[in-house]
Amino acid sequence: MGVKVLLPTALRQYAGNLDAVELSGGTVGEVMDALIAGHPDLRSHLLDDDGKVRNFVNVYLNDDNIRGDELASANCKDGDEIVLVPAVAGGAVIDNPYLSMATEATELSKEEVARYSRHLILPEVGMEGQKKLKAASILLIGTGGLGSPLGLYLAAAGIGKLGLVDFDVVDESNLQRQVIHGTKDVGTLKVDSAKASINDINPHVEVVTYNAGLTSDNAMEIIAEYDMVIDGTDNFPTRYLVNDACVLLGKPNVYGSIFRFEGQSSVFWAEKGPCYRCLYPEPPPPGMVPSCAEGGVIGILPGIVGLIQANEGVKLILGKGTPLLGRLLLFNALDMKFRELKLKKDPKCPVCGDNPSVTELIDYNEFCGVPTATEEATSDEDLAADEITPAQVKARQDAGDDFVLIDVREPHEWDISNIPGAKLIPLGEVDSRLDEIDPDADIVLHCKMGGRSAKAQDILYANGYTNVRNMVGGITRWADDVDPSMPKY
Repeated sequence: MGVKVLLPTALRQYAGNLDAVELSGGTVGEVMDALIAGHPDLRSHLLDDDGKVRNFVNVYLNDDNIRGDELASANCKDGDEIVLVPAVAGGAVIDNPYLSMATEATELSKEEVARYSRHLILPEVGMEGQKKLKAASILLIGTGGLGSPLGLYLAAAGIGKLGLVDFDVVDESNLQRQVIHGTKDVGTLKVDSAKASINDINPHVEVVTYNAGLTSDNAMEIIAEYDMVIDGTDNFPTRYLVNDACVLLGKPNVYGSIFRFEGQSSVFWAEKGPCYRCLYPEPPPPGMVPSCAEGGVIGILPGIVGLIQANEGVKLILGKGTPLLGRLLLFNALDMKFRELKLKKDPKCPVCGDNPSVTELIDYNEFCGVPTATEEATSDEDLAADEITPAQVKARQDAGDDFVLIDVREPHEWDISNIPGAKLIPLGEVDSRLDEIDPDADIVLHCKMGGRSAKAQDILYANGYTNVRNMVGGITRWADDVDPSMPKY
């Protein structure tokens, strides 16, 4: 028996698709060295250029978060578990924090008493608690996978005011998990569709919509109007923006994230515990952590995690129970297992620490390394020398040009749709299958949207390949620009 290292879904493709490995070592550092020696593709995902664990990767020995200098020297023994928690994405009973923040509670009407009767007979809620819920206001960032159950159940619970922030429209691919929208809503604004569903469930709820992205220019003004924020975002710039605004405004931030079959949830509230940056001081480089659009998500998972977030929000308003302050809840839907990890407030946190360096909102796209619109290619002329469009690839195929088209997606994605003439070599196998790729060939790589093929391009460059281009937009853009009959996913 050795030390078991549990690998999250996002890292398994770089470790032979294993969910756990048993290794020998007397310290966490020795075990980490053994892990990377056995699975070298994990190195760039876990360690920076100086060989230190990256800031967006948390390492837990059993249930304790090990950081900094402690990480290499912390002793471990046979039977211990090391849990790696990269970004994708105990508490104490507290008194009601919101009655003084919210508008003065109003009486419940006869109709509301009937509607909330199952709440009213709960001693932990009662008339007083239901009035608190009616007086409270919650801002939901996103009306997608997490925002859908949040909007539906918070409305049903009787939250008096719900703010909805989203700039997207309903797409057919959303309906597998975004249950606040229906087939009739495809093509309509998500905030409008969500508002209609919420008011259908509970016409007593005031719904305020913000058909816009949350930015450094509007976040403080919007968030200031609400008692708390529940974060249902799917990107790092908005997640860090929400965190920093909540810290600066003294608002609680109920966090949730999802990927494939795994979810996370916590309550970040700098006045009473850690914030999101205490857990993840900085984001991973762009493209290193796949999005749900790239990696997929089981449709039921956001329902489960969103309901956990909704439950935390209601508990905070009622001032009952033990909130997820200082605790990170991990959920694995495949194994139906929950795991709880302790979180610590970081005195060096740049936004909520003893000497914060972030005292106002910043440019979060720049902080997360996301290209601005002006930096992205807007036409064929804007392409980099090592990029190519799907239309150009098709033109080369039609002309009979001699080149190799390699698809670095997974086999189950290939089964959905594939480009004639392409060769399938999944990203996680590129290193081990270099002998199948002629170094003198003219090579074009593609994936679903371009992120994984860019990683494969870097691997080939590192191994001496020189004539390699990445097909921008991947097979998704191929379906748009070349073959509209191709299924999109």
